[in-house]
Amino acid sequence: MRMKARATMVAMVPALLFAAVGCSSTNTPATGEAPDPKGSAGSAPAAPGAPAPSAAATASAAPKTGGSRLERSALAQGDLPGYQVSVQGRNPNAPDGRPTADKKACQPLADVMRDAPDPSARETLSRTIGSQKQVGLAVSAAVSSYSESDAKALIARLKAAVAACGTGFSATIGKQTGAYREVRPADYRTGGDESVSWTMTAAAEGVSAQVHLVVVREGDTVVRLTALDVAGGQQKARVPQEVADKQLEKIRKVQQAG
Repeated sequence: MRMKARATMVAMVPALLFAAVGCSSTNTPATGEAPDPKGSAGSAPAAPGAPAPSAAATASAAPKTGGSRLERSALAQGDLPGYQVSVQGRNPNAPDGRPTADKKACQPLADVMRDAPDPSARETLSRTIGSQKQVGLAVSAAVSSYSESDAKALIARLKAAVAACGTGFSATIGKQTGAYREVRPADYRTGGDESVSWTMTAAAEGVSAQVHLVVVREGDTVVRLTALDVAGGQQKARVPQEVADKQLEKIRKVQQAG
């Protein structure tokens, strides 16, 4: 992928996928560094197709029980056998501000592609998920805290936007603009209180990538799951079911524990 095209595409995908958008099917992380098997904060994010950590590393990196409710709800290394889970902070090269959709009805879909699902999120924690199973598939999982009424309103807005924006839309942030084509509802099983799932093709500077998003509400917590094809558009992106199931399982356990 050309550097200019990649820079524009960066503005159109969640921050936690920035480092994964290298348009390469190699096993090398985008930073050029070996992945930290513990998936600790500040470690290099897992590249699509990166090898899973060894059993010993997984065992030594068991999820911690401390931290805030949201921190305990987020996926951690060791939660998903065959995957590497890494904390991913905001990309310093990403443009600031809120993306603006060219169609008002599609603004919720532009918002959800940024760090937080929308401006009403109180806090968001994001993870990159590298898989040994499917080279070229970049996956992310983000959990956000809301008031329950705001969480319900977000799902309603997204459902309405998916229904209204089938012909696509464009979004601009700073001086960068990207297009989203073929917005389509997608069947996807979740166990949350309510959910919405859709696919679309993100395009910028002549480069395109298939994206699958699943947004689930569980009480006052919202999960945003994203799968992005970074292997040149040769495969359909889909959030692995085991990732969604494990993420929602963790949230339920934390909520039940109080």
